[in-house]
Amino acid sequence: MFDNLSYKLDKAFKTLKGQGSISEVNVATTVKEIRRALIDADVNYKVAKQVTDSIKEEALGREVLAAVSPGQLLVKITNEELTKLMGGTKADINVKGDPAIVLIAGLQGSGKTTFSGKLASFLKKQGKSVLLTACDIYRPAAIDQLKVLGEQIGVEVYAEPENKDAVQIANNAVKFAKDNNKKIVIIDTAGRLAVDEQMMKEIAALKKAMNPSETLFVVDSMTGQDAVNTAKDFNEQLNFDGVVFTTLDGDTSGGAAL
Repeated sequence: MFDNLSYKLDKAFKTLKGQGSISEVNVATTVKEIRRALIDADVNYKVAKQVTDSIKEEALGREVLAAVSPGQLLVKITNEELTKLMGGTKADINVKGDPAIVLIAGLQGSGKTTFSGKLASFLKKQGKSVLLTACDIYRPAAIDQLKVLGEQIGVEVYAEPENKDAVQIANNAVKFAKDNNKKIVIIDTAGRLAVDEQMMKEIAALKKAMNPSETLFVVDSMTGQDAVNTAKDFNEQLNFDGVVFTTLDGDTSGGAAL
């Protein structure tokens, strides 16, 4: 995924190879190459500029130790700034609650249902009792898909195929979970081909009713910069806790994550 970006960053750092010290001139040249590498990897221009400005400021403000070359220092600073951009520290999924509720949102075809199954499998392997809930009231195939996934991983699926009230299905699933000692309820929701008002009202109503411990937005990384715009629309309505990128093992630049 990030191979292309790594290659281009390495190329940028080679600009400083053999340089005895850091100067405004050689840093400016390297930073320009870093910015180009980020933009080529589909990173938003404003984000790329913000990161490279920070890298430049940090590089010019640091003394180069005798044991460290300017190139090594810039690699370290770039790593620090990109880590900071991604949140700085690792944050685990929040599954506190009785039961804990994880709400999965996103556009149709982004991989929500498959991810719901993968998350259920991951949590089950940790010894947690999980219930998958089918709240896609528009696409019967999504309910069937979730049932197949549940069967494959040995996780129960709660569904009401005839019910067209997503909030009611979710509430009934939580009651079922309490009655059957399920500690985590994963709710797979309906998606659309594009962001629309009805979809947003629906998912916002679900979040308000369920008060989930974790709300995750699933997006196909292949959509590049569109992923960022869609995430922004969803976040305004949902204030989600995390983003899940699917198809990152495909032919994608990975820059949307940054």
